[in-house]
Amino acid sequence: MMFVAEGKTKMTKGNLMALLSVALSSCCCPPVGEENFAKDGFVSLFNGKDLSGWKIPEGDKGHWLVIDGAIDYDAQSEAKDKTLWTEETFGNYELHIDWRFKSTAGLFPAPTILPDGNYKTDADGKQITTLVPNADSGIYLRGDSGDDPTYGGRSIDQLNLWCVPVGSGELFWVRHTKENAPEIRAAATPKVRADNPPRHWNSMDINLTDDRVTVVLNGKTVIENAQIPGISKEGPIGLQHHGGIHEVTGNLLPHSSLVEFRNIWIKRLDR
Repeated sequence: MMFVAEGKTKMTKGNLMALLSVALSSCCCPPVGEENFAKDGFVSLFNGKDLSGWKIPEGDKGHWLVIDGAIDYDAQSEAKDKTLWTEETFGNYELHIDWRFKSTAGLFPAPTILPDGNYKTDADGKQITTLVPNADSGIYLRGDSGDDPTYGGRSIDQLNLWCVPVGSGELFWVRHTKENAPEIRAAATPKVRADNPPRHWNSMDINLTDDRVTVVLNGKTVIENAQIPGISKEGPIGLQHHGGIHEVTGNLLPHSSLVEFRNIWIKRLDR
C-alpha cells in the first residue's frame, strides 16, 4: 500500500517488495538476492552456466540445456529416465526455486478440484472442467518414491507444476489416492491458486521435514504441513520431464513440460 503525505509518495517496504516481485516475474534478467540466501545458510544447486551437480539423463541428446541462465527443457528427451536429478541426496531441507512455462501446447479441459481433494461434478456426476493452457511439470522431493507397491508405482513425492485451476504445489498422488485419510488428501490440495501466467516466472519455497511439506508460491502458502505417506527418508531432488513428441503427428503430446528453472538454493535441516 502507498501513503501520500505532503504531496509526496511514500512507499512501504512491503510495497517495494511486491513491485520487485512483479518485475522479476515478467523479466528475463537474473534474480537478485543471492547473497541473502548464502547468508541464511543456503547453498546453490545451479550455477546458472551449466548442469554441474545434476545428472543429465543417459541418452538425453541435449534436451536438458542451460539457456540465458536457466535450466531449459523442451519435453523431447530421448532418455529412458528423462528426469533431471541432483547428484546429491537430501533428507530434511528448505528449497527455493524459480520456474516458469516458457510456452504451452494449446488448451485442455482441466477438472475442478474441491478443497477436500475431490472433483467437482454436475448434477449428472460428470466432472466440471475448465479450458486452461496445456503445460505440466513437477519437482520430485526425495527421489521417485514410486517403487512403493502400496501406491502402485506412483510418484508419491511429486509436487506438481501446471496450469490447472487448483494451482501448482498440489501433491497429485497423495490427493488422488483414495486409501489416504480425508484430512491427508485435503492437505495435499492447494489452499489457493498462486501461479503467475505462462511465460512469467514463479517463486517457490519448499520446506520438507520428515514426511511433512509446506509450499509457498509467489508469497502465498498453498500447501501447509501436508503429509506424504511413504516418502523416502532421503533421496535426490528431480526436475520432472513431461510429455514428448507424438510418433505419428510429430506434435507435442498433452501436458508437455516446456519449462525453465533458475535460482535454485537449498539448506539442509538435518545436518
